[in-house]
Order: sequence, then structure tokens, then C-alpha cells
Amino acid sequence: QVQLEESGGGLVQAGGSLRLSCTASGRPFSTYTMGWFRQAPRKEREFVATINWSGGSIVYADPVKGRFTISRDNAKNTVFLQMNNLKPEDTAVYYCALDRGSTAGWGRRPLDYWGQGTQVTVSS
Repeated sequence: QVQLEESGGGLVQAGGSLRLSCTASGRPFSTYTMGWFRQAPRKEREFVATINWSGGSIVYADPVKGRFTISRDNAKNTVFLQMNNLKPEDTAVYYCALDRGSTAGWGRRPLDYWGQGTQVTVSS
């Protein structure tokens, strides 16, 4: 059973930065896509960003384009989310996900594995 563990969340002022990490306990597939979702209070979970195995395919949600950067280290089974110029509306629990498929359709289809989430709070 693969487990995903997120870290790096916390409290930051608007305009600040945070870097989230998510490490998979094993390598469930020969190649796999990883990414991030978030869920704010009283809102549905929403897609944030995803990156494929090679890093050649990256997709961002519109609200984070130009502010967030996703990357990965395959040797460490880890994906990162660098979040800059944070806004209060970025406040949410951030979830890591891992899937055997491509970056296509993230947010519109079931994914293989999920982490437990890490809280990000941005104060105004």
C-alpha cells in the first residue's frame, strides 16, 4: 500500500511564500503523475497543479498560474509545490495525489492515491 505524506504547510502573511512537499512511501508504478489539490472551508476540493513523470507535462489551475510552481524529484519519490505571493484565498488544506495516468483530466476523474493533507493559512 502506497502512502503519501505532505509537509510544509503553515501560517504565512499575504504576499509570503511556502513550499509544500509530498513523499510517496513506495513506487507503485514504473512511472506516475503527481500533483496537488486544495479544499477551503465550505468549498469543494479543487485541482491546483500536476506534473508527469518526466516533468515535460505540467498543468496549473488558473488561480495559481504565475504564482505556484510544481516540481518533482523522482529519486526521492517526492513532489514539491512552491507557492509565492500567497493570498488569503489560497487558505485551504492542500492534498497530494499520485496517479498512474497522465496529467490529463486531473480534477475530473478518480486518482489512485491521496495524502492526508496539510493546512495552509494565509493571513491578510
